[in-house]
Amino acid sequence: MMSEIIPRWEWRSFGLHFGDAEVRLKTHGTDKLRHSDEIYLLSSISDANVKIREGQMDIKRLEQTDAHGFEQWRPVLKEAFPLPAAAMQAVFVALGVTTTQEYKPIMLDQLLAEVTSDSRMRTLEVHKARTRFHLEGCMAELTEVTANGETIRTIAVESEDPACIVAALRALGLEGVKNVSYPCGLKRLVKMTTEVLTMPHDQAPRYATIDIGTNSIKFHIGERLSNGTWRKIIDRAEVVRLGEGLKETGVFNDQAMARASAAIANMAEEAQRNCVTALAAVATMGMRNAGNAEQFIAAIQAQCGVSIEVISGEEEARLAYLAVQAGLGLPDVPLVVFDSGGGSTQFTFGHGSTVDDRFSLNVGAARFTERYALNKVVPLSTLHEALAAISADLVRLDTAPIPDALIGMGGAVTNMVAVKLGLATYDPDVVQGAVLTRGDVDHQIEQYRSCPAEERQTIIGLQPGRAEVILAGACIVKTVLEKFRMDALTVSDRSLRHGLLIDRFSA
Repeated sequence: MMSEIIPRWEWRSFGLHFGDAEVRLKTHGTDKLRHSDEIYLLSSISDANVKIREGQMDIKRLEQTDAHGFEQWRPVLKEAFPLPAAAMQAVFVALGVTTTQEYKPIMLDQLLAEVTSDSRMRTLEVHKARTRFHLEGCMAELTEVTANGETIRTIAVESEDPACIVAALRALGLEGVKNVSYPCGLKRLVKMTTEVLTMPHDQAPRYATIDIGTNSIKFHIGERLSNGTWRKIIDRAEVVRLGEGLKETGVFNDQAMARASAAIANMAEEAQRNCVTALAAVATMGMRNAGNAEQFIAAIQAQCGVSIEVISGEEEARLAYLAVQAGLGLPDVPLVVFDSGGGSTQFTFGHGSTVDDRFSLNVGAARFTERYALNKVVPLSTLHEALAAISADLVRLDTAPIPDALIGMGGAVTNMVAVKLGLATYDPDVVQGAVLTRGDVDHQIEQYRSCPAEERQTIIGLQPGRAEVILAGACIVKTVLEKFRMDALTVSDRSLRHGLLIDRFSA
């Protein structure tokens, strides 16, 4: 047996390449390349780390998993062959296999034969070529693993202090990437589980972004091509109404948090299935205002390992402008980009690639829907009252410079274009660059005002989940057009999540 050793926290990910993280890691000094040959004992009913290295039986036991998904492993056995009876029993206990036989001292070949005779277990010969590094008080490791005719790579960080691992992953740009232990990774590699381990050999690196808004949660996976451009893999939004009742209570309610948690967990799983290298998640107005936002963020971290960053309204505006610049190209004339969401609207003033000013105002579709019951049939008097209130809250625009071009983004304008064009199936390429006139906006306001949300759901082009808030969104769009004395605006389908992708993951 072995003397007591302090257990260490570990984080690991598998892949074929780790992009910028690998480059950053190598700046922290490298150890010499080390080779080793090991035999792992894998079990379909246990994820214990059981292996044979340098003629010794080596077992690590998982002690606990923290809110970040980091795992604390404790070495519990290191024994030379022939294995004593007690060590033999420890092996099978770790593998989750019970037997009534009497344990006896055993040689290596006998142990391997006994493992392979049980359909629940298998042996796997593994060759490792690894290099170690040190950063943020952690030991890091980059390893090429060859097993069963397949070669994969793995990057790992470990420390006695999990806070050091958080700092190291942040420095490497890998914060939010799910932890996969060696046994789990090897079982996926040899298909002892149906979970996908990593990307195909010919696949470019993929990155995911999640934008958690007051009304909807948006999800994007992009593939970064060798020429620096991006290819869309997945781009979708789910209306979860996280901010439902927030204005009245000051906190997220349990039902809203449950809807949002389920959506984020599904997105995280989808990102994993699509073999993303890293995921970035940000939250906006609703999370800035909710009194229980910190508890919700901690619960998401514990549930699915997603770290959520709450960003300022000014940062929202910057990322939105970046998305429009990349998606539409911006003329070198005075222009305004606005992104209207459920809880706030961001405005960025600029010309071409230059940003002159940006700010966020607490004017959002969900807020005004709740205040004026705009999810129902709305009398003209109530509509005028709502428009007046929106105009008052947008008073800062009264002294803003008048632009030559106005660009809108967000669920309100994209849905309004889809309705205008009668898109039964949403097509982002058709919506991108489309134009909404004042006449289009006024027509749709009257259309939505005249029927309740249930009937609005039948309107071709309108996402059913937006039926409750679309009238308020259209009223905000109308007011913005009037404030800037513009007859029309250009719509961008690309928004915060796309800007976040470019900002965090471009080479």
